[in-house]
Amino acid sequence: MTSTETRLPVPALLALTTTVFLGCLTEVLPAGLLLGMSADLGVSPSTAGQLVTVYAITTALTAIPLTTATLRVPRKALLIALVIGFLLTNALVAVSPWYPLILVTRVVSGAITGVMWSLVAGYAMRISPPGQTGRGLALAMSGTPVGFALGVPAGTALGQFADWRWAFAAMALTSVPLLVWVVVAVPSVPGDAAAPTRPGRALGLPGMRALLVVVLAFSLGHNVAYTYIGPILDHFAQAGLLSTVLLVFGGAAVVGLLMVGAALDRRPHTVLVVCCGMTAAGIVVFAVSGGAAFAALIAVAMWGLAFGGAPTAFQGVTALIAGPTADAAQSLTIAAWNGAVAAGAALGGLLLHVGALTLPWTAASLVALPLLVLVRMTPVAAPADARNPG
Repeated sequence: MTSTETRLPVPALLALTTTVFLGCLTEVLPAGLLLGMSADLGVSPSTAGQLVTVYAITTALTAIPLTTATLRVPRKALLIALVIGFLLTNALVAVSPWYPLILVTRVVSGAITGVMWSLVAGYAMRISPPGQTGRGLALAMSGTPVGFALGVPAGTALGQFADWRWAFAAMALTSVPLLVWVVVAVPSVPGDAAAPTRPGRALGLPGMRALLVVVLAFSLGHNVAYTYIGPILDHFAQAGLLSTVLLVFGGAAVVGLLMVGAALDRRPHTVLVVCCGMTAAGIVVFAVSGGAAFAALIAVAMWGLAFGGAPTAFQGVTALIAGPTADAAQSLTIAAWNGAVAAGAALGGLLLHVGALTLPWTAASLVALPLLVLVRMTPVAAPADARNPG
């Protein structure tokens, strides 16, 4: 193979990165615009908050059936359809004056995102050269931490200085050049074979159930603490530190993702152990910091560094376990992750009534739980080429 043949297809992968960025931003941006949305739509902030909750729940519930239904669809055609879906749903939210219509539109967006997560992971690995699938996956999935670190603050600022509708309009407009980019730069990849492996069969693959337990516990624990990081800081009398904490977390997450990309190709099992152990340690340090600014920021940096690579590691290991059934198996991982997002927010809300400090300690315990599973789990090998054939 020539050096040219072994290079990552960066333009194509960056198109996938932008798709992931758009999906991430579509999901979480309402959290930063709740006050403006609730006032404009005539609903309470808690009711407006359901626009985030129903999105995550829909993604969790629809990822498996919709991924199953689209397994045979050519990957590029499906990707184009998903980007068009983001364009239409975000545009509708931007112009609709009715909360019920916006809520239904968010349900549709959540379903689109569930398919997108399953599609992009497998797509990135299939178009990456042998031995570089981890790097390709990390580059494609970097849209998530970039969305948290840059997209959400920028979108929130736009909503505050102009109007929340402009933030959704901006996401819709971003979809237009992205469509052109996908058409021009992303190579065509066929759907699965005439008799693709369904998610139910993928669940029976060796190591898949153990991995799903790891994903559930990790996502549940992270979201118990991260969703309510503001109230925790307020308990420490450090509410003014929130924006800095979120910025540090997002920046560290980007670095963590880049670090995982290289390691995932060589030692995927070790990556899982480090992500879980370091996240738990970061949350513990945050809990014992007492709100001291320097210690809290160090803890959040540690937490973000480990968390940044975790979702990519989970999807990468899913593909290594599943092989040619990667897209079907990815839907299981996505459903587990997003179901835990909604459950973590709900559990954190209940624990908040008990006391703010119960949140980080519960979160750390849940995130550390996967370490027990990983010790017993047979390490997943990192083949030279984890791509789907064809």
